[in-house]
Amino acid sequence: MIVMGCLLLGWSGWSRAAEPVELDVRTEPTGGVRATATILFPVEPAIIQRLLTDYAHWPELFEGRMRVADLKFQDGVATTDLRIEHALLPGERQLVTESRMLPNGELVADLKGGDFTRYHRRWKLTSVNGGAQTRADFELVFEIDSVVSDWLVAFATRRDLESHFRIMREKALAQAQLQSGR
Repeated sequence: MIVMGCLLLGWSGWSRAAEPVELDVRTEPTGGVRATATILFPVEPAIIQRLLTDYAHWPELFEGRMRVADLKFQDGVATTDLRIEHALLPGERQLVTESRMLPNGELVADLKGGDFTRYHRRWKLTSVNGGAQTRADFELVFEIDSVVSDWLVAFATRRDLESHFRIMREKALAQAQLQSGR
């Protein structure tokens, strides 16, 4: 995803992300990429949480090519097998993660298998402005089993996340309007 799919390159990723957003993407000294972001979504946290846990529809949150190959739920854990196509990498990459909600309300996903050597994603959602908005703290650390240099992956990841956050904002606003009956 990147998220949920991790490397989804679309040139339209140059467009602005959800406003306001703070995004930092850099290579890790030990290899791979780390991305952190703080996003203010203009909807309540429950809407953002629904988007993030609607695993079957994750591909709709990205501009790149992604599909859910398998999805299983057991004991509060969602095991998601994603297939991701990316312009930087030949063919299709597999990302299998286990996602769970922690007691503190954070949504975390960790690598279970696939073409990644490391993958950890964390979302922490906080209600702000009387519950009308959501502050989302995001962290993603990953490494792909690939010959593509980490700096290039970091560059693509920044653009993919900007696009991802913009799409999430649009979908969240649409859900909020449906929920309010407009």
